[in-house]
Amino acid sequence: MIELPEAPHAQEADSIIQLLNTSKKGLNEKDVKLRQTKFGLNEIPDPGGIPLWKIILKQFTNLMVYILLIAALISYFTGNYIDTYVILVIILINALIGFIQEYKAEGAVAALKNLLVPKCKVIRDGKLQTIHSKNLVPGDLISLEEGDNVPADARIIYEKNARTIESSLTGEAAPVDKNTAPLKKEVPLGDKVNMVWKSTFLASGSVKAIVTGTGMNTKIGEIAKSLKNIEPKKTNFQLKTDKLAKQMAFIAIGSAVLLFMVSYFFQDAEISEILLISIAALVSTIPEGLPAVLSIVLAIGSYRMSKSNAIIREISATESLGSVSTIVTDKTGTLTQNTMTIKTVWIPGGKTVKVEGEGWESSGDFVGDKGDVEALNLFLEISAHCHQTAIKKKKKGHFQVTGDPTEAAFLVLANKAGKSKELDILQNNAFDSDLKYRSTLVKKEGKSIRFYIGAPEAILDLSTTSRQKTGDTIKMSNKERDLIHKKISAWSKESYRVLALAQSENASEKTKDDKVQFIGLAGMLDPPRPGVLEAVQSCQRAGIRVIMATGDHAETALAISKKVGIVKEGRDLVYTDSELSKMNEKDFDKAVQNADVFSRLTPLMKLKIAKSLQKNGDLIAMTGDGVNDAPALKQANIGISMGIMGTDVAKDASVMVLADDNFTTIVKAIEQGRIVFNNARRTSFFLVTTNFAEILTLISAVSLGLAMPLTATQILWINLITDGFCDKALATEKGIGDELDRPPIDPKEKILNKTVLPFLAINIFIMVGLSITAFLWYMPQGIEKARTMVFITMGFSQLFNALNMRSLTRSTITLGIFGNKWLNYALLISLAIQMIIIEVPYLSNLFSFRQVSLTELLIWAGLTSFVFWFTEIFKYFKFHHSKK
Repeated sequence: MIELPEAPHAQEADSIIQLLNTSKKGLNEKDVKLRQTKFGLNEIPDPGGIPLWKIILKQFTNLMVYILLIAALISYFTGNYIDTYVILVIILINALIGFIQEYKAEGAVAALKNLLVPKCKVIRDGKLQTIHSKNLVPGDLISLEEGDNVPADARIIYEKNARTIESSLTGEAAPVDKNTAPLKKEVPLGDKVNMVWKSTFLASGSVKAIVTGTGMNTKIGEIAKSLKNIEPKKTNFQLKTDKLAKQMAFIAIGSAVLLFMVSYFFQDAEISEILLISIAALVSTIPEGLPAVLSIVLAIGSYRMSKSNAIIREISATESLGSVSTIVTDKTGTLTQNTMTIKTVWIPGGKTVKVEGEGWESSGDFVGDKGDVEALNLFLEISAHCHQTAIKKKKKGHFQVTGDPTEAAFLVLANKAGKSKELDILQNNAFDSDLKYRSTLVKKEGKSIRFYIGAPEAILDLSTTSRQKTGDTIKMSNKERDLIHKKISAWSKESYRVLALAQSENASEKTKDDKVQFIGLAGMLDPPRPGVLEAVQSCQRAGIRVIMATGDHAETALAISKKVGIVKEGRDLVYTDSELSKMNEKDFDKAVQNADVFSRLTPLMKLKIAKSLQKNGDLIAMTGDGVNDAPALKQANIGISMGIMGTDVAKDASVMVLADDNFTTIVKAIEQGRIVFNNARRTSFFLVTTNFAEILTLISAVSLGLAMPLTATQILWINLITDGFCDKALATEKGIGDELDRPPIDPKEKILNKTVLPFLAINIFIMVGLSITAFLWYMPQGIEKARTMVFITMGFSQLFNALNMRSLTRSTITLGIFGNKWLNYALLISLAIQMIIIEVPYLSNLFSFRQVSLTELLIWAGLTSFVFWFTEIFKYFKFHHSKK
């Protein structure tokens, strides 16, 4: 049985045929069946996104949920069944929110996927037949023509004017010329020009090739294998919520133990009664609504991002975007449009004419001297006829290009001037990689005229005359050639891909007999996406480093990086894969820190760069669309793939998909990520300050020898209704507009940290003081009346505290007290429900409340407003007055 050849690109074509025991007539059916048994089907297993059961299970696998389950068990075994059911319902609500968001995201990603064409042409037993590509085996002889997808990795044994588009695998936008000659063994993937690769396609020409790798033994298969070796890791937000859960557990347990100790020494009660009170306090102190509200914060952030075309597949990654300190981005299709666009045109004797417009849209003006523009007619006529391409506009402004993208650029150029194929075409010769040009023979005014488009050097070698802007024809002198070479050199330094146009009048069917007239030069670029420059500038303003890591050439990468603002003028440091691979670990890490552009990268090198940045403490977002990006996308903290141009492998490896393939969407998502963190913090602070004040009220009362000022059920009700509405309303805050004017959020920064201490101190002092005062004042009227007033005091204090928490640094008054409509609704609903359960006899009896007068209500509402006013004063002196 045969073995797959090592380095087939380094072998002679005949040697590959012998090694794979095949022939130029292909395999027979018996050989095919034997090889399918050994090598399997030519398929890459589709991970199919995250399985449904994993999405469900994931909602219950975090520390906060575990703590709540323990609290529910304690409540159940101590007879507090209402508390048990409430906690379980909250856990289920939390799980449902997370599940719905992630399930919707998976559905959106699945809708974006485009399946590869499964059919291919193969020669077996000397006969050309069409089969399902999954049935290919090593040794099969495949036949490819213009526009065909490459179904497997294969060594070319015959080609005619073949060019392939390999951007999905190598990251290089320009078509790659193919040949059959053997190469050196150590050649980068993008330079293995005698091979064709699965997931790429033939832009022009034709190919016959021997299959050397199928399924997981292809380059795309190797990348799929490497993804399995990258261990999934918790997102930054999951790590933060785990820390928060530990903090809350510590506070809850510590508070319950303290309450037990105080009750034991200051109250004359049975140990069993004290234990029950402490357990009730433990259950009450845990903010059972926190997991749900954090999920809602993430869900709202995820929803807002989806409205901006950023689909979040891992909901907890929403907040992590706010901590991104470095974006490692591909060039082709990410920063650029992945469309070759002619931007400059030059006719000898004239000035450069600029061509406006981007991509495949046939709209754009010609900017230059009127005489120069008028002289372009022949140039545009050649552009309209000398190609074999078609462009079809699809929905949502997307285009389907058939044929070579370089030739399609000339079709677009002609269309911009209103030119089309009006002449009769007698002969069409595809681009020849040996001749380095293509030609088209047309009938014009009774004459046979040949149009040429090709490499400037090749066209200049053919040309004997040069047509000037004036319409005159002059002999191609050395002086004229030098002038043209200078223009070519100048454009090349600006990263233009330069092509030349020519014609021959009275042409014959054999081009060697033509007398060629040089017409002009075209400079084309894969242009930056609109808005990318501004997006990069926003990243830099926000303290986010942007790095370009591409498979393209160093000169092209550097030129584009300057255009989009990644690299400043004068900073021309670029490292290639071969240079990086020779460095030791220390020098490599230094290079990654010092350079902003890396070119000709292999997938493994992108992965190594990602790891180096993470080792240095960076939280990285990796963007990309190709198969070659997938390992680094999975390794990155935030893997971001392209929804339109992106491959399925890239999408499956990412946690975020850009539905519009627009780099600027990343900046919007990062801004939302920072808002999400702030919302998570403000809602957590709100719940923590409230619950901390409640437990300290209990401890203070017991320390004074008083009865419990609230029952566990009453506290749970406050947490469920007052907290339950206001915390979710706080989750809807839209930010204050300066999120991108600050550095990234430290990945190690906890949700609950020292910034909460002043708020804790103010709220605890006022809330505990007012609650104890109300309890003592109304005790002569009975324990139930006293607890009712404590309930009102605590509830009103929390409503005013919710207003405080709209911003931890800015005055709520300057933000606009009514600026968050959802919070306004929450305050009204919470207030209404509190009044209903106190005033409606059945409900008040259920909670052991007593009715209160309007005067009492207004007095205590006024007193509890101190929570708001004292905090406003603190913010003024701490953040506003101190800046003056």
